Amino acid sequence: MPFVREATLGGLDPVPVAALDVPLFVVASAAAAVIPGRGSRWAASIATTWTLVVTVLLFAYATVTTHAGGGVVLMIAASTGSVGAWFLLVLGRIPTTWILIGPFAFRPARTRRTPWAHIAATAAQIVVFWGVCLVVLPLVISALEQRWRLGVPTPEGTVAAGVVVVVAASALGLWSAASLTTRGDGTPLPSAMPNRLVIVGPYRIIRNPMAVAGIAQGVGVGLMLSSWMVVAYALAGSLVWNYAIRPHEEASLAATFGDEYARYRHAVRCWVPRLRAPR
Repeated sequence: MPFVREATLGGLDPVPVAALDVPLFVVASAAAAVIPGRGSRWAASIATTWTLVVTVLLFAYATVTTHAGGGVVLMIAASTGSVGAWFLLVLGRIPTTWILIGPFAFRPARTRRTPWAHIAATAAQIVVFWGVCLVVLPLVISALEQRWRLGVPTPEGTVAAGVVVVVAASALGLWSAASLTTRGDGTPLPSAMPNRLVIVGPYRIIRNPMAVAGIAQGVGVGLMLSSWMVVAYALAGSLVWNYAIRPHEEASLAATFGDEYARYRHAVRCWVPRLRAPR
């Protein structure tokens, strides 16, 4: 179909593309499914590597020519699935612990007699993480969306709604950070976690208000930029946090605070706030 071909390949000739893709995608994937043992791993490695190569090449082609943007988005999804499948085949699991390094490794903060050092560290964290995750990356994604001609019309008032969402979510994030910093003897950063379990402020009605705030901020920024790809980026981040980071964070909290955290986890939901805080 001409529309599909142009959206995914731009001006590239589909015949030589298929000549490379069929043996490297289809045949290698089939081999990975049916060949036992080490042979399936080799086949999966070939298919996954070629998926990543095609994604990079198509990314460059679409960015230079402004064509084939739909193909880039599809190939990014394909690469994500291929890499995940490769990990499952080779390791038997998705190695989510690889994310938990550097500032994302769970460690308690140094105890302080006053919270001012933690307040200063939290302020610096907010500037860095909000600047990168809510300004730099969304602007890059929005620019690529326009460059790839993937922008879609948005209803009137979308930008204003985005502003409201960002302001409300930022207020929730600041309130949560203040509660952790002043009452928990620590910071929101995993590598400087609070030394006391915080069950005050927004933590009385929802277990992860900072995660909710961050996701809502990302969605709000996407609305402000009229960018569906930025909204998708924020929602993808929520999936990564929920399935890759949250289980490790909760295991760390359970190991640190024991029954106290178990009772709190039982009483307060993760994503949906309670209308009335439990005693």
